[in-house]
Amino acid sequence: MPVLPNGEIEIYYEDHGGDGRPVVLIHGWPLSGQSWADQVSALKDAGYRVVTYDRRGFGKSAGVGEDAQFDYDSLTSDLDLLMRELDLRDATLVGFSMGGGEVARYVGSYGPDRLRSVVFAAAIPPFLLKSDEHPEGGLDQETAEGMQEDLRKDREAFFEEFTKNFFSADGELKVTEEQRQQAKDMAAQADLHAAVACIQSWLTDFRDDLRQDSVPTLVIHGDSDAIVPVEVSGKLTDEMVQDSTLHVVEQGPHGLNTSHPEEFNRVLLDFLR
Repeated sequence: MPVLPNGEIEIYYEDHGGDGRPVVLIHGWPLSGQSWADQVSALKDAGYRVVTYDRRGFGKSAGVGEDAQFDYDSLTSDLDLLMRELDLRDATLVGFSMGGGEVARYVGSYGPDRLRSVVFAAAIPPFLLKSDEHPEGGLDQETAEGMQEDLRKDREAFFEEFTKNFFSADGELKVTEEQRQQAKDMAAQADLHAAVACIQSWLTDFRDDLRQDSVPTLVIHGDSDAIVPVEVSGKLTDEMVQDSTLHVVEQGPHGLNTSHPEEFNRVLLDFLR
């Protein structure tokens, strides 16, 4: 099993090979690197070197104790370790949902030296917190704390409802029931402490990180995203980044890389070329 140790934490990753430029796929909450299956095959067929990894506390990444941290500086240190240990250069980072936070923080903290471009897919930047000072956010503190409480109380019921919203547009499920169950199976692998803690991390302010984004950037988002609405995330990210392209998927739910894989892959490959 390929793992990278970051202190006591072990980060599981898969290097799917390929001789072309590296593309690092960073999954969303509460999933794992397995959620990129439709993109891994398409990218490999196009000749890219594809790398996926499981966020600390999720999938097959191990060693998460009570002292483990899930703020974005800590989460992004895992990505930086991966980039350095595999010596990935001229790379594209693709962050889905929560994974967009690692992309933004990597740009802000580690700079563009190893990067060719970045992609924000249904991603949480620039700043998801909704407050009196920031009314354009999409999630207030009280609601986030309620989600944490509900997850602790009944994990199975929480992920049952969450995966329905994750893959639905205007109340209609846009994936097969088998695909939704696969997402639930991935969620079941997550450490409960990690899953709960990451909900608070969603409210991180990435605006300063995005202001340092100087590489070509693709923002791809569904117009019917019920988890991270495009109006509070994708469109604002596109406005903040100078060299940015926005693609909005019609009737696209949050989990648009699974619900609309052909369109997602086409837009991604066009951008990479």
